[in-house]
Amino acid sequence: MRARCDRRSVLKSAVAGAASLSVADLLAAAEEPTKAKNNIKQSVCRWCYGKVPLAQLAAEAKKIGYQSIELLGPDDFKVVKAAGLTCAMVRTSSIENGWNRQENHDKLEQELRTNIEFAAAEGIPSVICMSGNRKGMSDEEGIENCVAGLKRVMGFAEEKKVNVVMEGLNSKVNHKDYMYDKTAWGAALCKKLGSPRFKLLYDVYHMQIMEGDVIATLKANKEFIGHYHTGGVPGRNEIDETQELNYPAIVKAILDTGYTGYLGQEYIPKREPLPSLAQGFRICDV
Repeated sequence: MRARCDRRSVLKSAVAGAASLSVADLLAAAEEPTKAKNNIKQSVCRWCYGKVPLAQLAAEAKKIGYQSIELLGPDDFKVVKAAGLTCAMVRTSSIENGWNRQENHDKLEQELRTNIEFAAAEGIPSVICMSGNRKGMSDEEGIENCVAGLKRVMGFAEEKKVNVVMEGLNSKVNHKDYMYDKTAWGAALCKKLGSPRFKLLYDVYHMQIMEGDVIATLKANKEFIGHYHTGGVPGRNEIDETQELNYPAIVKAILDTGYTGYLGQEYIPKREPLPSLAQGFRICDV
């Protein structure tokens, strides 16, 4: 009986306290964001939000809780740096013309050295690179050519303490003929090259399309993975319940591997872009 009375007293006090608050106070309390866990560092891929001015995107991303806007060059980096963000990864100039062809090596070496120098000066952890398209080339020849070209640069990357990260893409839907379209190919390249500064970009969207088995694959290849990207399957849109992947489970699995790098949100919003960007952050903030 006494316990029942105590509960009534507490409830009366709570109601009285709420009644003393203004409508504005109650609305502000309801809209106050939940404090982010930040167990994984989240980044925004710039190209997905090209219609949003970069300064606005940086300011809003900062408010949401993002730490980076990535795939930028030096001029764009100045804008996000001024907003208090970093760039998790410096962009590259081509997807199709990559390291798997010897005729590209001179140009790509120059570009990669410039990007590594810039990344080291600004404390940016990674620069991106691409395998390139097959154009009839075998997997084995592609790996050999990538090794020969990248060996010209990896000593410099090791000296500057910058990761060179190659992205795997799907060749079924978005990037027909792209060579590095399976995780096993990327892992074989890592082993052959043998540099601690060469890593893979495991794009969940692309690899779900090509091979599935996302959690088991990323766990089996954790030593080679230096960056992650998101995207809803099918369609590369929001990563919520409208698509087939369970991103909270995937992010928890990534964290279980001991990963401390960035997760780049690389989905193209179908709805209003900034609310969708905030939703994606919440989904992955596990």
